[in-house]
Amino acid sequence: MNLYDELAKGPVVLTFYRGDWCPFCNIQLRAYQQLLPDMEKLGGRLIAVSLQSPDNSLSHKEKEELTFHVLSDLNGRVAESYRILYEVPDYLQEAFTNFGLDLTKFNKTERWILPLTATFIIDQEGIIRRSYVIPDFMRRMEPQEIIDQLKKL
Repeated sequence: MNLYDELAKGPVVLTFYRGDWCPFCNIQLRAYQQLLPDMEKLGGRLIAVSLQSPDNSLSHKEKEELTFHVLSDLNGRVAESYRILYEVPDYLQEAFTNFGLDLTKFNKTERWILPLTATFIIDQEGIIRRSYVIPDFMRRMEPQEIIDQLKKL
């Protein structure tokens, strides 16, 4: 899949999430799924991206019954190009590991990295018309704001 191919079909809502292990991410993606018909009526395409392995992305898509694109950003290259990639600090690595989650195994990477949760609304010319990047992983772009932004394009 290529972003420019999707942009040829309409504006793109590109959202980065931490992984299917994150309950806040799951709530966000379910909310976006519910609003997907409204996005599509406005010509919008929804793409969700995480650093988790392709197998984990596919099983997440199936488990949550998501009908939009759910993609893997191996090694965080796409997230890095949007300047939202960060190294997980040692104390959080320890906390994740204590909860049984090794991000290097889950994401099939050698680094402890995650994207900030972020959503970008990109018009058909490839211009980011709205971005929502907040370091607090519990806060996400409201679904209605996406609809309101798509109406402006």
